[in-house]
Amino acid sequence: MSQQRFPRLYPIVDQELLELRGVAVSRVAEDLKAAGVILLQYRNKVGEPDSILRHASVIWEVFAGSDCQLILNDYADLVGRAGFGGVHVGQGDLSPEDARRVVGAKRWVGVSTHSDEQVRIANETSADYVAVGPVFATSTKMDAEPVIGLDGVRRARALTKKPIVAIGGITRANARSVIDAGADSVAVISALFVEGETVEKVVGDFLEILR
Repeated sequence: MSQQRFPRLYPIVDQELLELRGVAVSRVAEDLKAAGVILLQYRNKVGEPDSILRHASVIWEVFAGSDCQLILNDYADLVGRAGFGGVHVGQGDLSPEDARRVVGAKRWVGVSTHSDEQVRIANETSADYVAVGPVFATSTKMDAEPVIGLDGVRRARALTKKPIVAIGGITRANARSVIDAGADSVAVISALFVEGETVEKVVGDFLEILR
């Protein structure tokens, strides 16, 4: 991974949420690019591989030629075909080492953790970054793990020198407190969508708050 500072904002484009809100992938991708996002993840938990690749290609085309790092959730075997720069795996998915074998040494591998022990284990792997959470209560995942709070972020910071991405219930109002607790980056999903505001405007606010 680059030695430059890990991007402070990590938007996650979630296909189920987009469909629920009636928003096109292309529209969100264009807003994220216009706002200056340099790291994002595409997550599709329900689509078939062809559908995932089709939507991923839309994102790739929007960001083609930019410096944005594109991460695909779960599907390590589709990363190369999508032209993405890495994969993110959860506790029930491929292990970071198995994912690494699939995507290779040059692409990023991120891993989700929900406890101190999982952070310790992730720290011993080749994962490029460790996601911790949920920091706050979240409505995005129905089977969400118990909230770890800001104290959980602080404990994770003490357990690893890898970049930490905090996720779960993060908004413009609390994002700064998460960074102050030791996270390098905050992942946002539903908080990208605020009634009466464009995604570009909301993301611009996040980037300003997290500078």
